[in-house]
This record gives sequence, structure tokens and C-alpha cells, in this order.
Amino acid sequence: MKIIVCIKQVPDTNEVKIDPKTNTLIREGVPSIINPDDKAAIEEALKIKDKQGAEVTVLTMGPPQAEYALREGLAMGADKGILLSSRSFAGSDTWATSLALSGGIKKIGNYDLIFCGRQAIDGDTAQVGPEIAEHLDLPQITYVSKIRSINKEKAVVERALEDGYEVIEVTLPAVFTIIKESNNPRYPNIGRIIDVFDNMSIDVWDEIMIKLESEKLGLKGSPTQVLRTFTPPIKAPGKMIEGNTDKEKVLNLLNNLYNNIVK
Repeated sequence: MKIIVCIKQVPDTNEVKIDPKTNTLIREGVPSIINPDDKAAIEEALKIKDKQGAEVTVLTMGPPQAEYALREGLAMGADKGILLSSRSFAGSDTWATSLALSGGIKKIGNYDLIFCGRQAIDGDTAQVGPEIAEHLDLPQITYVSKIRSINKEKAVVERALEDGYEVIEVTLPAVFTIIKESNNPRYPNIGRIIDVFDNMSIDVWDEIMIKLESEKLGLKGSPTQVLRTFTPPIKAPGKMIEGNTDKEKVLNLLNNLYNNIVK
């Protein structure tokens, strides 16, 4: 079985800065991590590898520093790492990102499963996984919380809902988006980390290698245009309404509201 896991390196900070010219995140110099949902997707692929054998490839698009996210995936147990990196990819929205990742997946070829995280913490759109499925004309299941059974022909999974889950059977190949609550990602051991950084290489592909025109990528190929970015104003702190009884608390609340309205 051949599994491709699409991951994203995201800022490990709440102090995100925006480029005023492009309205995109400034990632240089900001500490980064593997997106939590994507890390759960890696773990889900590795669980299949442990149980029945599989070749796991981690794939990402980003600047050169995104190589470290791939190496972390390799240290966890993935077999190959591929980085899509080029100036042509800069400023991509979800559509251009999914198009580039789909190009990388086509170049890899002969896959049985594609895993993505549900959504990235720096954008929260949950669009890239489903868009990859559309580009590749594959069935998709989003919000996967558990894989009940799987073989080369089909899989049975649980899809998380607000008030429970639904069980879905799907023929392969297919695209799954995994939620971080599905598992607890493993920690790499020291020996594996050293081996990954000393002996394993990362393939770097540009738009030419994945056979895509630069006009369809990056800012040029992104139909989403951000008109304005701003920091929301800080809200006033909440106020606790005290009282010895529930009735007294309600009266104090009403008096507080009345005084604020009158003033």
C-alpha cells in the first residue's frame, strides 16, 4: 500500500505578522511546527504501515525551511519526503496550493491513499484536502476520526459529526482529511532523528517538475483576494456579578445593566 500525507508547516506563535503589500503571512523568522491535524494524519498513515505494511511519503509545499517539517515526519517513521518549493508558489491561496500538491501527487503516482489534516491552524479553511480530491477526481471523506478497516480495495472509516459519528465505506484510492483527536502522534526516537538528518535526503520539486504553469500558481493563480487585514480590537474584560443567593445575583446583574444603560 502506498500512502501520501500532505502536511503544512505553520507558525508556532500567536504573534503573526502580515505583509501589507501581499496580505499574506510573513513566515520568515517565525518558529514553526507541523500543523496538528497534519501530524495526526502522519500518525494514522504510520499505524497502517505498522499493522499491514505501507510506503508513506510526506509531501508539503513551502519555502526551504519547510524541509524541517518533512524531516520530522521522516523521523516519526515516514519513508520519503518531498518539498514543492519555488518562487512561483509564493502567496498561494487554497486553490493554488491544492493544485500544486495535486501536481506533486500525480508525479509521485501509484498511490492508494492520500491523507491531509482537517485544516491548518493559520488559515482554518479546511479547503485544501477536498480541493485535492476534486483536482484528482477522487472520492473523499472529511473529518475522519477512526479507520475501522482497510485493504487495497476499500476502507471503512468513522467520520466525526457534532453529535456523534457516521460510518462510511469507500473504494480506494481516496482522500481522507484527519482530525487531530483521532490519535496521539508518536515521538521520534533519537537514533531515527540522527539518521534522518545525517543520511536521508529530501527531494525538492518546482513547478516545471510537476508540470504546472507558473501563471496558475502563487498570487497569479489565486482567485482569493484579501482586501484588508487588521487586528481585532481588544474587548473589555468580563465582570463577575457577586451575590449570596441566585436572586441577589440576578438583581445585581439587572442593576448593573440599568446603570450602564442610563449612563
